[in-house]
Amino acid sequence: MKFTALREYINYLESIGELKRINVQVDPKLEITEIAIRALRNNMPALFFENVKGSKYPIAINLYASERRIEHALGKHPQQIGEELINFFENIIPLKTSFFWQKRNFLKRILSSRYKLVRKGLSQEIIKEPKLSELPIQICWPKDAGRFITQGQVITQHPLDGTRNIGLYRLQVYDDITTGMHWQIQKGGGFHFYQAEKLNKKFETAVALGTDPFLLIASISALPEGFDEVIFASFLRGESIQMIKGRTIDLHVPANAEFILEGKVKLNERRIEGPFGDHFGHYSNSAPFPIFQLSAITHRKNPIYPSTVVGIPPMEDKFLGDASQQILGPLVKIIHKEIKDTWAYFEAGFHNLLVVSVEERYQKEAMKAAFGMLGTGQLSLTKCIILVSHNINPKNWMEVVREIEDHFDPHFDFVLIPKVPLDTLDFTSYKMELGSKMILDATRKQKHSINQKICVEGQTKKILIEKIKRITNSDKRIIDSRLIMNSFLIVKVASNGRAVIENLVTRKELKQIKIIAAVSKDVEISKQESYIWGIFTRFDCERDVIFSNQKLIGISPIYEGIMGIDATWKKGYPEALKMDQKVVTLVDERWDSYWK
Repeated sequence: MKFTALREYINYLESIGELKRINVQVDPKLEITEIAIRALRNNMPALFFENVKGSKYPIAINLYASERRIEHALGKHPQQIGEELINFFENIIPLKTSFFWQKRNFLKRILSSRYKLVRKGLSQEIIKEPKLSELPIQICWPKDAGRFITQGQVITQHPLDGTRNIGLYRLQVYDDITTGMHWQIQKGGGFHFYQAEKLNKKFETAVALGTDPFLLIASISALPEGFDEVIFASFLRGESIQMIKGRTIDLHVPANAEFILEGKVKLNERRIEGPFGDHFGHYSNSAPFPIFQLSAITHRKNPIYPSTVVGIPPMEDKFLGDASQQILGPLVKIIHKEIKDTWAYFEAGFHNLLVVSVEERYQKEAMKAAFGMLGTGQLSLTKCIILVSHNINPKNWMEVVREIEDHFDPHFDFVLIPKVPLDTLDFTSYKMELGSKMILDATRKQKHSINQKICVEGQTKKILIEKIKRITNSDKRIIDSRLIMNSFLIVKVASNGRAVIENLVTRKELKQIKIIAAVSKDVEISKQESYIWGIFTRFDCERDVIFSNQKLIGISPIYEGIMGIDATWKKGYPEALKMDQKVVTLVDERWDSYWK
């Protein structure tokens, strides 16, 4: 189905048993978060809260919190869309007459990729003075700075060329007419605002709440700078997205949205925003951000407020982010022909871990590809890139670890890049938006016999595990350990992770291990989702990565031996997210009542 509005999608989900209406009263302060997280992790339907404390408007949440729902929203699997895109671009040159006939349906979609300006829209059925306190805006986590709009699609225009951007940015509510505007580094709306301040030009802005699924997915996608999300959404749907002129601003806004917040972002003014529980699983630090001042709120009759919750993965953004990279990821092959596939891991907040499979046509071409990606759009915020050979599936973490075990030699295959831009939400360097990156090249450099390795693997691992037990049992700082394959050792420590790592990387009994990572006691090392999160969100490459042997020759660093990562929580880091125990108990007690 091609949904033209959010409520069409909601009604469809309900019709197929993918949405549950809850009519008992719920509190937007923490309670909804706890319910939504439990529902997601138990593979339950999307939720529609009809009776929200303090508001007359209902909340819809978890609408995209499964692969099934994403596929329903798009009408097909996102990977299929990605394959269609790359197939089209790879075959358009050299151009053949038969190509137009073979791809006629796809070409029709491209020709439909224009928005349609209409004179009347459902999103403007009601026009009123702004009063944000009427909306059921959540407080998601106990130490959040206040209420945050979590699924606001922010619409801006470049002040010179008029190009549009729509991006999903959080908005902290300060009062009835004012919010923060959390424009992170490398975001289109932030670039537009930069130009407006430079020109001292009034910066009108709109926020759409509750658009059709195609426009929402376009809004979270890492499109090239200057590429219009409305055009991309129209392409995804195969029909033009309807837009309408704002009532108090000179911007076009989605005609079928549930709510539109109109206003402007003040020039040369900042206000402290945060903390807020974000998708890295920690509270993001407070910092000054621009201010959005509302001039009007328009909405449909009986509007629905859309929301989402982010936190320790997996959350709903896992499914949205995975869909986005399945659609757009293949396009990197147009620029980098050597790249066969890519995968950013949601467990690490996407930007912290990217695996890239490469077919090397000359020595170290994979490293060239990695540097190219680190200079491209939002990929430039990637902290760790692992390179594997073309026949390895980047999505399969165990395959990736196996390649590190067999083909990673830090002397030749490790590159540290210090003092470069970093994701705004990354706190590990203690300097906002500045930090370090690293590249691990685990591509195959020579032929080897897998069969021979398999014959001795069981015996080798058994002996190695016995060695690890003896070492870890003798160190009271180590709570638990886990060996992944024969090469990746994770130790859970109670204290002093750096000292533990410094000791372990020098142990001769462990010399066949490639990487040893220390994590804090809140990380469940038995679960892949948890240990990838616990490692890749909590270390700074420059400061927290060490090797058994490292030295300088001239000004060139040389790395050899075991790679150690101190990924423990450190003083100065923001807290990891944890729900208030009173709310957990409340939801325990009320759980059955939600589903009646």
